[in-house]
Amino acid sequence: MNSAYRAVLSPCIGVCTLADDGLCQGCLRTTAEIARWPQMNDDERLRLMEVLPGREQSRAGFESLLREREALLGALHPLTAMPTRDGWNHEELVDLLPPGPPVESAVLAGLVPRKHGTQVLLTRRTDGLRHHGGQVSFPGGRIETSDLNPVAAAIRESNEEIALTARQISPLGFLDPFTTISGFRVMPVVAAIDPAYVAVPNPDEVADVFEVPLDFLMAPENLRRVEVDYRGRRRAVLEYDWPGQRIWGATAAMLFNLRERLAGIA
Repeated sequence: MNSAYRAVLSPCIGVCTLADDGLCQGCLRTTAEIARWPQMNDDERLRLMEVLPGREQSRAGFESLLREREALLGALHPLTAMPTRDGWNHEELVDLLPPGPPVESAVLAGLVPRKHGTQVLLTRRTDGLRHHGGQVSFPGGRIETSDLNPVAAAIRESNEEIALTARQISPLGFLDPFTTISGFRVMPVVAAIDPAYVAVPNPDEVADVFEVPLDFLMAPENLRRVEVDYRGRRRAVLEYDWPGQRIWGATAAMLFNLRERLAGIA
């Protein structure tokens, strides 16, 4: 391929599904524009790239309602630069993890713009699940070989668990990877969620779907550290109290990471 064609990077983020409006869910190009991309010169590519933000705004207007959007875009790892290192807490757990490589997974940290403030979309898993049954979590799970990347996996899992569609999800960026005690390396995908969504929980996986104010979860006084014994070792886990729900462990830690990134600490 002529090296001149490589100067303008493709807007593809790996979410390659055609929407009802004829645009790709991920890059907002038509199939004709995607097919022509390798033959375009840089001027043509740049002209197309200038059009895409307008398409994004007209399709996912709900993202523009997110008050924290600009702060989040500045704090998160961009969609084009996914972090590849071990979980930020990996060293703390290295002697407690199961043998073998970690299981790659992704979750959707969904932010819902409401008139009364941004809400965080959470689920409570059914009690009978093998991993983390009964716990509050973000929608998500194992990255399958059919998933192009963690963003695609998080969107697919959210659809399977609570019937969110790709058109109701506007990815913003990544938090730092997180290692779970059960041996998963979790890639949190932060996204704006269409406030008109209607959750339909999959009863095999999800017992409840609820929202918690982002301001509450970002306030340091609402997060506490709890000492627990695990395999003969004392560990500190993070925990929030929310009426009727206990938000702790991996989910609380990822929310803590979001707070640290927004504060410029992580």
